[in-house]
Amino acid sequence: MGPTNKTLSVSPSVERSDYRNITFDELVEAYQEQARGLLDGGVDILLVETIFDTANAKAALFALKKLFEEEYDPRPIFVSGTIVDKSGRTLSGQTGEAFVISVSHSEPLCIGLNCALGAVEMRPFIETIGKCTTAYIICYPNAGLPNAFGGYDETPEVTAKHMKSFALDGLVNIVGGCCGTTPAHIREIAEAVKPCKPRIPPSFVSDGYMLLSGLEPFRIGPYTNFVNIGERCNVAGSKKFAKLIMASNYEEALSVAKAQVEMGAQILDINMDDGMLDGPSAMATFCNFIASEPDISKVPLCIDSSNFSVIEAGLKCCQGKCIVNSISLKEGEDDFLEKARRIKLYGAAVVVMAFDEVGQATETETKIAVCTRAYHLLVKKVGFNPNDIIFDPNILTIGTGMEEHNLYAINFINAAKTIKETLPGAKISGGLSNLSFSFRGMEAIREAMHGVFLYHAIKYGMDMGIVNAGNLPVYDDIHKELLQLCENLIWNKDPDATEKLLHYAQTHAQGGKKMVQTDEWRDSTVEERLEYSLVKGIEKYVIEDTEEARLNHEKYPRSLNIIEGPLMNGMKVVGDLFGAGKMFLPQVIKSARVMKKAVGHLIPYMEKEREEKRAKSGSIEEEDPYHGTIVLATVKGDVHDIGKNIVGVVLGCNNFRVIDLGVMTPCDKILRAAIENKADIIGLSGLITPSLDEMIFVAKEMERLEIKIPLLIGGATTSKTHTAVKIAPRYSAPVIHVLDASKSVVVCSQLLDENLKDDFFEEIIEEYEDIRQDHYESLKERRYLSLEQARRKGFHNDWLSDYKPVKPKFFGTQVFQDYNLERLVEYIDWKPFFDVWQLRGKYPNRGFPKIFNDKAVGEEAKRVYNDAQTLLKTLISQKKLQARGLVGFWPAQCVQDDIHLYATEEALQSAEPIAKFYGLRQQAEKDSACADPYYCLSDFIAPLDSGVHDYLGLFAVACLGVDKLCKEYEKQCDDYNSIMVKALGDRIAEAFAEELHERVRKEFWAYCNSEQLDISDLRRIRYDGIRPAPGYPSQPDHTEKLTMWKLANIEEATGIQLTESLAMIPASAVSGLYFSNPKSKYFAVGKICKDQVEDYALRKNLPVVEVEKWLGPILAYDSE
Repeated sequence: MGPTNKTLSVSPSVERSDYRNITFDELVEAYQEQARGLLDGGVDILLVETIFDTANAKAALFALKKLFEEEYDPRPIFVSGTIVDKSGRTLSGQTGEAFVISVSHSEPLCIGLNCALGAVEMRPFIETIGKCTTAYIICYPNAGLPNAFGGYDETPEVTAKHMKSFALDGLVNIVGGCCGTTPAHIREIAEAVKPCKPRIPPSFVSDGYMLLSGLEPFRIGPYTNFVNIGERCNVAGSKKFAKLIMASNYEEALSVAKAQVEMGAQILDINMDDGMLDGPSAMATFCNFIASEPDISKVPLCIDSSNFSVIEAGLKCCQGKCIVNSISLKEGEDDFLEKARRIKLYGAAVVVMAFDEVGQATETETKIAVCTRAYHLLVKKVGFNPNDIIFDPNILTIGTGMEEHNLYAINFINAAKTIKETLPGAKISGGLSNLSFSFRGMEAIREAMHGVFLYHAIKYGMDMGIVNAGNLPVYDDIHKELLQLCENLIWNKDPDATEKLLHYAQTHAQGGKKMVQTDEWRDSTVEERLEYSLVKGIEKYVIEDTEEARLNHEKYPRSLNIIEGPLMNGMKVVGDLFGAGKMFLPQVIKSARVMKKAVGHLIPYMEKEREEKRAKSGSIEEEDPYHGTIVLATVKGDVHDIGKNIVGVVLGCNNFRVIDLGVMTPCDKILRAAIENKADIIGLSGLITPSLDEMIFVAKEMERLEIKIPLLIGGATTSKTHTAVKIAPRYSAPVIHVLDASKSVVVCSQLLDENLKDDFFEEIIEEYEDIRQDHYESLKERRYLSLEQARRKGFHNDWLSDYKPVKPKFFGTQVFQDYNLERLVEYIDWKPFFDVWQLRGKYPNRGFPKIFNDKAVGEEAKRVYNDAQTLLKTLISQKKLQARGLVGFWPAQCVQDDIHLYATEEALQSAEPIAKFYGLRQQAEKDSACADPYYCLSDFIAPLDSGVHDYLGLFAVACLGVDKLCKEYEKQCDDYNSIMVKALGDRIAEAFAEELHERVRKEFWAYCNSEQLDISDLRRIRYDGIRPAPGYPSQPDHTEKLTMWKLANIEEATGIQLTESLAMIPASAVSGLYFSNPKSKYFAVGKICKDQVEDYALRKNLPVVEVEKWLGPILAYDSE
C-alpha cells in the first residue's frame, strides 16, 4: 500500500502554505478501498510502504484499523518509511525516531525503511529505527544511489554484501530490494543472509517514558525536567492571538507560536474555542500553517478543545504524535470510552480532566478516585498505553476570599503525588493560570504565585503544565516578603494571606501592574553586574559591562579571562538554580542569550589577540600552528549550541583548531568531518534528554568503525555518571565528561600530551569504573532476563565465514620445571607492587615510573623500588626463587553454555568429552540503548554442530620459594624484606603469566605468530585472545579449577595445590584458560538468577545449595 501522489503535510501551492489537495478523510476512503480488495483477495500481511509523509501513513493505518474493527479479521501490519537523503528525514521533514513514534500506535509487526537510499546510506537510519521499536525490522534499500541517467549500478554481489553486514550485526529481520534491484539481487541477498541469525527485538524501549513527536521526537520520563506547554496559541487566553485568528491573519499568528517555541515551549498548545469561530476549520488551517514552519512543527502539538470535532480536525492535520486536551467522564463512561478509542486510532496521547458525572473534582480524595477510575477504563477497556495518559487533577483558583477554596492548591499537589505513586506510567499536567485568577491584572503577583506553586508541585510529581513559556520567575529571585506571602497562600498557612497579598500588590506595584525593576544592582562591581545580568536574563547592559571588564587589562590581560571568570561564574549559578528546580528552561535560554551576546562582543578582540600572539612569536610558516584539531557538534535532534559555542571559543583562543559542525548533526557527518580534518578530539554537545541516546549511538558507531579518537561529552543533560555508565562502556578509546567550558582546555591539553595522555586515560578509566559500580549497587530493583532470553541474546559468531580457528602446535600439556627468571623481569608490572606498599601517586604521577615524580610519595617509592631491584637481583643470582608452570591445549567445542574438551580431533563427533568447563551467562538486563550481547565464555568457542574445529588452552604458573624465604626473614625479625619477597613473588608470577601468554600466541598455539607488541601494549590487552581465570568476573565459580587440575594433572606436574576453599598454594600463582578468538573479551557475569543456578547445578550434577554456596556473591536473590 503505497504513499499515493498526494501529501497531507506539504502544500502543493507556493502562495498558500495552508492549502492541501487531499484531506485525511479522502485518503482514508482511498486506502480502505485498496485494503478491501487486498483482503478479499486473501492477503496475509498488509504493508504500508515508501512513506514520505507520515500523515499519509497515519491515514492508511487509520483505515486498516477501522476495517479490522468493523469488517475483517485483523492481519499483521508492516510499516516502511522512506528517508529521502542523508539528513535522516522523510520528505515531510520527520526524523526516523519521530516517524517510529508517530506510527507505533498501530502496533506494527514489522517496521523499517525502503527506497530512496542504498544500503550503505540507509544503515545509520535503520540502526536508529531499530533502537526505538520493539517491532521486527524490515529493510529493502535501492541498489545503491542512482547514476547520472537515473539507473542503478550496484551489482547483486555488492548489495548482498551490504545486507549481510546488516544481518550479521543484528539489525534486521526481513530484507529485500527496492529500486534498481532485480531477481538476481534478491537471490544473492537471500543466499548471503541464509546463515545469519535474525535480530532479536528489545522487550521494551523507553520504558516509563511518554513518547511524542513533531518533526522530532520528544520523550517525557523519570529524569525529564518540567515540560513547558506553550499557552499563548489560545484564543481564550491571548488577546493578541485571538485578534489575529478572528481576522484570519494566520501567517502573523504563526509568530506567536514561533515565539513560544523560541522561549522554551517544548509542546505547543493550540485552542480555537470561541463562539465566533468555525472551530474545526480554524484548527485545521492553523495546524496546516504550522506544518509549513519547521521551527515550530519540530515540537509536538497539544490539540486543545472542549469540542471533539475540533480535536479531530487538528489530529487529521498532524503527522506527529500529539496530545489531546482533553476528555473526561462528565458525559459518562460510554462517551468517554468512545472518544478514547477514537484518539487511540489517531495515535495520540490524552489529557484526562478530573471531572465525572457529578462534576469537577475539588477534594484530594475525589480527584484521586476520578483519575483512578479513568485510568483503569483506558488501560483495561481501550488498551491505552499507560505512558500516554496525562491527568489534570484541576488547578483551581485560590485567594478568592472564600474559605472553601483555600485548600485547592494543596489538594492538587497531594492528588498529584498519590496519582504518580498508584497509577504507573501516568503523567500530571495542569493549567497554571487558573491558580492566580483572583489576582488578574496584577501580573507580578500572578507570576510569583506560579513560580512558587510550580516549585512545590514539580517535587510532588507534576510533569508538565500549560504556561507562558519564558515568563516564569526564578523561585530564589522572588522578593522575600512576596515569596513568604505566596507560600502562606498556597499552603494555607495564614487565614489572612489573600488580604496581605493584595496589600503587598497595592504598596509595591503601582496600579497592581507588573513591578518595576530597580537599577540598584548597577552600583555593584562589574563582575557582580555581569553575573546578575546572566542570572536575570537582562541583555540591556551586558555589552557595556563586558567592555568595562575588557578594558581592565590589569585584572583581565586577555579577553578570554572574562569568559572564564565572571561570565562562566554567572552561568554556573544558572546551572545550579536550574538543577535545583529553581529556574525553568525558558529562563535558562534567556541566560544563554545574554551569554552569547557577551561572548559575541569579545570574539573580535580574542581573534586579534591571537593574531598578535602569532606575530609576536615571529612565526610565518604555513605549518599547522594549532595544539590540535577538535570537531565539535550538537548531536542530531538537538538545536542547542550556546554551551558548545562557548567551548569552541575557549578552545580556539587556546590555540586549538575548532571545526564547529553546528546543530542537528547526524553521526555520519560528525565522523566524516573528524576523518577528513584529521581530528585529534571529537566533542559532542546536547541539552535535551534524547541527545544522550544519540551520544551513545555515536560512541557505538566509532567503536564499530574502529575510530580511536578521544570523545568529549558535554551539555546540560549530560553527567559524569551517565557518561561512565552509558557511553564509556560502548567505546574503547577515551570518553570523558567535561563539566563546563572552563574545564575543556585542561582536558584537551592532557589528551594530546604524549607524556600525560596514557596516565590521564587510566585515571579516567578507574574513576568511571568506580562510578559504574556505585551506580549499579545503588539500583534497588535491577531487572534480569530469564536464562533462555539471555541465551537468545548471547554473542553469536558467524563461524562459517568470519573466523577460522588455528590449530595449536601440540595437544596435551608441556611443563616448565625451572623457567628462566631473567626473561620475566621485563614483563613485571610494577604498579601493583607500589599498591602493596600503599604508595599511590596523584595524577599525573601515578603510573610507573612517573610515581617517582610525585611530591608526596615519589621519594619513598624510589627507595622501595631500589630495594626491590637489589633484592630481586640477589634472589635470581642465588637461585632462591623458582618459576614453574605448564600450558596445555585440547580440541574443544561449545554445547550451549558449556565447553567440551576432547583428547583428539577425531573424537569430536564419536567419543565422550574428556572434560567439560561450565559457563555462566550474564542475566542483568542491559540498558535499552545498549546492543551488547549477554556474554558467556562458551560463546567464544565454535559450537559442536557448526562443523568448525576449535580449541581451548589452559595454564598454571607459580613462583616457588617465597614462603621459605619469608620464614627466614621473619626469624630475623625482618618484616620489611618478608613483605618485599611476597610482593616480588606475586609480580614474578603475574609476569610469568604475561610472558607465557605471549609465547602461546606466537609459538605454542601460534595464532598470532607475527604479533609485534611492546610491554605497554600487553598491559593494555592489545593482543587477540584472553586468559580468564575461574573465580574472576568472566567465570566466578572457583570449582572450575578442579576440572583444570584434573585435566592437566597440574598438582603432580607443577606442585601447585588447591586448598579446601580452592585457593592456590603457593600464593604467588596464576592460572586460567586460553581463548584465541579475536572477538573474545573480558566481561563480568554480574548477578544471576535462580533459573540459571538450577540449570548450572543440573549440568554440573551438584546440589543447588552447593552451587549457591560457591556463587553466593553473585546471586540476585536471597538463598536463605
